Amino acid sequence: MMFLQSAPPQGSTSNAEAMKQMGFGDLIHNFDALGWIVFITLVVMSFASWYFIIANAIRNAMVRSRAEKVIANFWSTTSTQEAIRELEAQPKGEPFSKIALDAASAVAHHQQAAAAATSGRLAESLSRSEFIDRALRQAVARESLRLEGGMTLLATVGSSAPFIGLLGTVWGIYHALIKISASGNASMEAVAGPVGEALIMTAFGLFVAIPAVLAYNFFNRSNRMTYAQFDEFAHDLHDFFATGSRVEGVAPTQK
Repeated sequence: MMFLQSAPPQGSTSNAEAMKQMGFGDLIHNFDALGWIVFITLVVMSFASWYFIIANAIRNAMVRSRAEKVIANFWSTTSTQEAIRELEAQPKGEPFSKIALDAASAVAHHQQAAAAATSGRLAESLSRSEFIDRALRQAVARESLRLEGGMTLLATVGSSAPFIGLLGTVWGIYHALIKISASGNASMEAVAGPVGEALIMTAFGLFVAIPAVLAYNFFNRSNRMTYAQFDEFAHDLHDFFATGSRVEGVAPTQK
């Protein structure tokens, strides 16, 4: 007796073909104007966030690796002039040396103003300690602001990218429903492709947002630790330049 192998149901074949259409290539092929705007926006956000992630990672690593050496060298020098020469030899983007140099410059400027008869009002209006304190506050604020570069963008990408991707999904499903309504065909073959392509936009938005959120939280914590080092070093510098004597027992700042 011969047994005839039955053919697979036609519906299962159609469903399998429909699932094959749920790809990224089909999504791009069916983009309209808003779809392209959403897609390009997410791509730009992704490239911008990864640029700042890499740039901030390199910068923070360099700052933290040099911080101990800069602080230790400053306190180990035998004279203020030697310390200033050590600070001036540091790279341009090294923040601790710039804070110390601003304090030294404030001391020199105050001494010149106090010695000059025509500038005596400056010495009267601001004491040496107040003048150094103001210079240190400005230097710490400036260097702290530099560490904030890209943080606003990372926060913006992390908070908005999922919603931008969701906008692309909603718009894609809307067009899919219009197409289904116009054709009168609500089968799996007609629904799976457009809806699946639209859902890819939500996944793309999450793919852009998650690294930005993680990087923002990491750099935010790293920056807070560096700010604490700035404040500690600035207080020690103020005592040193205001009194003219080196602070005793200064230990290296802990990471």
